[in-house]
Amino acid sequence: MAEVKKSAPGGGAARAAGAGGPGTAGAAGASGASGAGGWTRFVTVRPRLTLFVALVLTALAVLAGGGVADRMGSGGWEDPTAESTYALEALEQRFPGSQPNLLLLVDAGPAGADDPAVAAEARRLAERLDAEPGVEGVGSYWSTGSPALRSEDGRQAVIAARIAGEEKDAAAVLDRIAPAYRGTHGPVEVSLGGGLAVRHEMQTIIQEDLLRAELIALPLTLVLLVMVFGSAVAALLPLGVGIVAILGTNAVLRGITEFTDVSVFAQNLTTALGLGLAIDYALFVVRRYREELAAGADTYTAVRTTLRTAGRTVLFSALTVAVSLAAMLVFPQYFLRSFAYAGIAVVLLAATAALTLLPAALVLLGDRVNALDLRRLLRRDASGGGRDRGEGAGWARAAALVMRRAPVFAVLTTAGLVLLGLPFLGVRFGTADDRQLPVTASSRVVQDELREGFPGDPGGGITVLAEGTATPAQYAAYRERIAALDGVARADGPVTAGGGHAYFTVVPEGETVGAEAQRAVAELRAAPAPFETSVTGQAAVLVDSKAALAERLPWAAGIIVLVTLLLVFLLTGSVLIPVQAVVLNALSLTAMFGAVVWVFQDGHLAGLLGFTPTGDIETTLPVLMFCVAFGLSMDYGVFLLSRIKEEYDATGDHEHSVRFGLRHTGGLITAAAVILAVVMVAIGTSRVTNTKMLGLGVALAVLMDAMVVRSLLVPSVMRLTGRLTWWAPGPLRRFHDRFGISESDTYNPEPTQGVEEVSEKRREATSLRT
Repeated sequence: MAEVKKSAPGGGAARAAGAGGPGTAGAAGASGASGAGGWTRFVTVRPRLTLFVALVLTALAVLAGGGVADRMGSGGWEDPTAESTYALEALEQRFPGSQPNLLLLVDAGPAGADDPAVAAEARRLAERLDAEPGVEGVGSYWSTGSPALRSEDGRQAVIAARIAGEEKDAAAVLDRIAPAYRGTHGPVEVSLGGGLAVRHEMQTIIQEDLLRAELIALPLTLVLLVMVFGSAVAALLPLGVGIVAILGTNAVLRGITEFTDVSVFAQNLTTALGLGLAIDYALFVVRRYREELAAGADTYTAVRTTLRTAGRTVLFSALTVAVSLAAMLVFPQYFLRSFAYAGIAVVLLAATAALTLLPAALVLLGDRVNALDLRRLLRRDASGGGRDRGEGAGWARAAALVMRRAPVFAVLTTAGLVLLGLPFLGVRFGTADDRQLPVTASSRVVQDELREGFPGDPGGGITVLAEGTATPAQYAAYRERIAALDGVARADGPVTAGGGHAYFTVVPEGETVGAEAQRAVAELRAAPAPFETSVTGQAAVLVDSKAALAERLPWAAGIIVLVTLLLVFLLTGSVLIPVQAVVLNALSLTAMFGAVVWVFQDGHLAGLLGFTPTGDIETTLPVLMFCVAFGLSMDYGVFLLSRIKEEYDATGDHEHSVRFGLRHTGGLITAAAVILAVVMVAIGTSRVTNTKMLGLGVALAVLMDAMVVRSLLVPSVMRLTGRLTWWAPGPLRRFHDRFGISESDTYNPEPTQGVEEVSEKRREATSLRT
């Protein structure tokens, strides 16, 4: 039998305080505020000062975060400590021409690349490019005669060069010189491609798509919030919290770019989580505040109770999401680390805004938070109590049905989720290339021409760096040895330099980063040589990236699982519920991973969604999607579990508590999931495939978690585990009593009132069971 000293939701705290009606800010409310904690007292007693400080900080964030996208990079998939990265940096220093990142595709038309006039114009362009500041290692078909630099039909050929420097500096050089080379020059037409041009165009497209996504998501989100709250005033509050979180995160990212590389892709997560989580938290806070008002609390007491209950849940939820995102810091690739920077910042800022700006605004609004109620005409009873009494009844009935047939729902739901995840067993990992871009992108057009019309990829292939003194005969013997390896179509070189440095160029069979190329990397690294060798190139970068992810993934998963187990235990005091949370969260992600492979790897719906399937998935994307989706699933799980735990503490009735929790959070979680899914789908309208995959995949995971796992699997599993759900051994129970977190542990009602509240809930539980 649970102790009756803890209050249940629905205004118990407000009634005990003896406060007046809604909106009253008289002596009772003031005295209540004075008895609150320091943080609660600050935001309730000085709401105007709180909002003014927040307004000033937001304005400073706008100034500080301006131009953050221009300081971000579009790479970051490689391991900076890998052999391929070392070899690439060494080659850039000693053989800049060996690693071109800018390709000028010269189209001579019917005249052909060997026409004298075409050759003269091409040489003039190459000489002019070689004289540009920041450009080095210029070479061309007309200077080398290499067949790899001329198309098979003889109409096109390539001028290759390298723009030196950091990614942002190289992009600035490209912006400066590109207009002078792109277009018609005498008898030839010139187009720009290469890795640098691809990444730069990708960055530009991502910025344009992000702006469009925000323009789509913001009005749709506002409409959905109005539908959820009815009140236009209440609907604007979550949107305001989201905007503050996004602007603040941009300022944080701007500061981080001063110290390390940050991927431009992280801005998409900033927008998605900034809106999504801020709206989640604000929905939870505003909903609880309106419940307290409807139960008869005055403004100050309602805000105080909301912060002590829903506020703690929001803070706890933010910690769980932040931990899931922080796990990406264990990986060496700055692409993943960037999402950790952005995710941690936006989650903490969203929670901070929801626990400071929102309560201050609620104090000033009072019961005017329900103003401009657009659904009033549709309600039979516009009074708060009548509205609250019927609210969520459908969820309670659904929970009762699921719990009556718990084994059936548990087995069928689990089997369905596992079935949806089966395509992921056939996943193939690759690396992002120009095919991430739309087919009309100028650099993508060039790369398609090179891929389809040239005998070898002028900007790709595998390069072997040789360090150490060797004779010409040794070099020749080594070249013959590697040319005979499996997966190698041709080996050229060496190109030598002083100090015992040389390199060989290896053309793999099949695609540049295909399975044959990856096997060739392993063969090249195992091949004996009379000098030190290091292998680089796109295939080598992919091999090293996969190895780094495989090495660090257990650490990331371990951090997420262990911290989740600890935090959920601190919330519930149960040993079983944390295990259930981890397992059910993982199940909620199966549909996402299965859909990613079925759609984006295998190419189903490619025409409808507008992308080019490459037959593989970029290596880091599943890791990113797991961390993001797992964190969001925990967000909804905490909302549900906290309300179930609060009711169980008040009544001791396990089945009733599950129904009560789903009744009071089911609609809220579903609304939050739909809104977040709208934001993610807006992100998924991007023309860049990886961003599309991230947006649509996480949207699917969020909807599956809210509508399937929280609605069907959680109540059925908790019914099967029964009262054992709340068991913990004595030492852990005492640990939770001392350090645990509870929504209801700060308010002790009068004993008589507590008995009345428990009796009321038991009568409600009995009626629902019958």
